[in-house]
Order: sequence, then C-alpha cells, then structure tokens
Amino acid sequence: MSKELNDKLNQAIAREIQVSIQYMWHHVMASGINSAAVKDVFEKTAIQEMKHAEALAERLNYLGGTPTTQPDPIKVGGTLEKMLQDDLKAEEDAIKLYKGIIALAGKEEDYTTRKLLIGILADEEGHADTFGALLEK
Repeated sequence: MSKELNDKLNQAIAREIQVSIQYMWHHVMASGINSAAVKDVFEKTAIQEMKHAEALAERLNYLGGTPTTQPDPIKVGGTLEKMLQDDLKAEEDAIKLYKGIIALAGKEEDYTTRKLLIGILADEEGHADTFGALLEK
C-alpha cells in the first residue's frame, strides 16, 4: 500500500467518524414541526456512517496501516434546514473523496479496497439524494 492510499483511507475514516457524530447530534437536536420525519433519517444515516468507518478501519489495518481515531471537524446545530445543508455538503465532499480513492486503488491494483469504496460510494450518493430531497420545498 502506498503512503497516498494510506493517507486517503485515513481521511475517509476521519470523515466517517465526523459525520456519524454530526448526524447523531442532529438527530438529538432536531426540533420543530418538520423534525419528526427527519430525526429518523439522521439517526439511520449516522449508524450507517459508523459502519463505513469500521469497514474502512478494518481494511486499512489489514493493509498494515494504523486507522485514525480523530474525526474531521463536526458541524452541529442551527435550524433543521442548516443541519440538512451541512449534511448534504458533507456527503458531496465524501462522494468526491471516494471517487478519488477508487481511482487510486485501481491504479495500485488494490481491487478489494476499490470494491469496498464502490459500495460505500453508492451509500453516500443515496445519503446525498435523501438530504437533497428533504431540502426541496
């Protein structure tokens, strides 16, 4: 495994830890007339993101790297709309990151990492779609 792939996988882990905390706090903090439906989306997505962090950490460990325990900066609070906007932005950033890691893993002929990231990418695109739909008026 190259240093670049090691660093990118740790970047992905830090991101997954960040959003799992961010979305769970949004689940706890969501309030108002429209929050009932959205709270469950935040919670379900937070749990899925933590599973992504675990899968990425297991892969990095297998490849001989040391998984990070430090999350990226967490954005919490504000209106329900602000929370959804922050979460949509996080998903858009993840999609870009994961497409880059998929390309790098392919270049390094690490097909298992590539396959793992393709699955996670599909989940992230689904999250972005959900947050985007919730933001539509």
